[in-house]
Amino acid sequence: MFTQKNDIVAKPKASFVILIACAAALGGFLFGFDTAVINGAVSALQKAYNASSGMTGFAVSSALLGSALGAFFAGPFADRQGRIKTMAIASVLFTLSGIGSGMAFGIWDFIFWRALGGIAVGMASVIAPAYIAEVAPAHLRGRLGSLQQMAIVVGIFMALLSDYFIALGAGGSAEGLFWFGVPAWRWMFWSEIPPAILYGVAALMIPESPRYLVAQGQDRKAADILAKVVGGDVLSKVEEIRQTVSREDKPKFSDLLSRSGGLLPIVWAGIGLSILQQFVGINVIFYYSSILWQAVGFSERDSLLITVITGIVNIVTTFIAIATVDKFGRKPLLLLGSIGMTVTLGTLALVFGSAAIDPATGNPTLHGTAGIIALLAANLYVVFFGFSWGPIVWVLLGEMFNNRIRAAALSLAASIQWIANFIVSTTFPPLLKTFGLGSAYGLYTIAAAISIFFVALLVRETKGKELEEM
Repeated sequence: MFTQKNDIVAKPKASFVILIACAAALGGFLFGFDTAVINGAVSALQKAYNASSGMTGFAVSSALLGSALGAFFAGPFADRQGRIKTMAIASVLFTLSGIGSGMAFGIWDFIFWRALGGIAVGMASVIAPAYIAEVAPAHLRGRLGSLQQMAIVVGIFMALLSDYFIALGAGGSAEGLFWFGVPAWRWMFWSEIPPAILYGVAALMIPESPRYLVAQGQDRKAADILAKVVGGDVLSKVEEIRQTVSREDKPKFSDLLSRSGGLLPIVWAGIGLSILQQFVGINVIFYYSSILWQAVGFSERDSLLITVITGIVNIVTTFIAIATVDKFGRKPLLLLGSIGMTVTLGTLALVFGSAAIDPATGNPTLHGTAGIIALLAANLYVVFFGFSWGPIVWVLLGEMFNNRIRAAALSLAASIQWIANFIVSTTFPPLLKTFGLGSAYGLYTIAAAISIFFVALLVRETKGKELEEM
């Protein structure tokens, strides 16, 4: 306990809150950068290591499995060691992964370094939304929480841009020689090192989460931080937080269980949000878009241009979420996004399913207006996802759980999200080959339709509520 003093009651500093939220969101930038940077290097590393297509696919997806592992353990670690230390360790792992992936001598040590980076991605996917939710005042929390998704999509875009310019500097090929006579694809992975180091430096310069500090009995430090980010009667705020956490009983995964032994309903809701965010097939657009558009008749050059445009669309629509999430709320945006995704994905399923099949390649071919309709539907789908399920799921996962279970519940939900990502990403190629694009998009349409009822029946609005009210 401590006695309240005048310096505890202060006017919050919005600029300070935005600054520390941006620093935490650097983890989201690296999240996006790390998962996308391999995009431009796949063909080159396959040739460099003489790897089979199956082994190359595993090398790409190994980062996703590492992400699931990192997400699973990040929550308990953050509850024991703090949010800042978790960010710092993720920064170290990002840096080591970037160095090792670029220096790898064979496919197996490359897989090890990519999996290590995946662990860092998983940690960042948990700790950034948790930290931002815990330091942001209620009226700003939605917008600041959306910074996580903004950072992710910017990270993806910057990785693809970095790959492009490095390959351009090596004569237009990732196999070509870049600086100091080193193949360009290795420099693609090394380009992750500067932002990884910056993330670690930024993490060490921002304050610890006041919720974590109260849980550790450091009320004075927590009050000082709350005075800057919340203001008002900080003493009462600390007392509210204390009532929702307990130093004597350390947080653990068993806290997520109900008295009957199953998971708490709110945890199931978080898991459902995570699974549906992936099962609507968004990563098929970002992981396989170039292949997809070539499969339906676009040239390689046009397919790459479409992919860049799609990335820009995703960034722009995330700004819409940031501008509206605290005004309209989380649930209305999710519902609108679900309805829009169902319509656009259904359109894609119909167009691809009714398209003529090229006997030489076995792929559907789109002619005339069909190609334009598919192109518009795909980008409208990204728009609906971009202002709703992309950023809002991360906002909700950061704020929907109470103080006691937040880190552990977010950790479990994020881990399952990475597993769902892995399932969707690895099943798309066989779905495409066996059943065709129409059937694949039909499955994603069903998931989007389910998400409408899931949100309507199971998701509660959190706009404007303090974390202690959850």
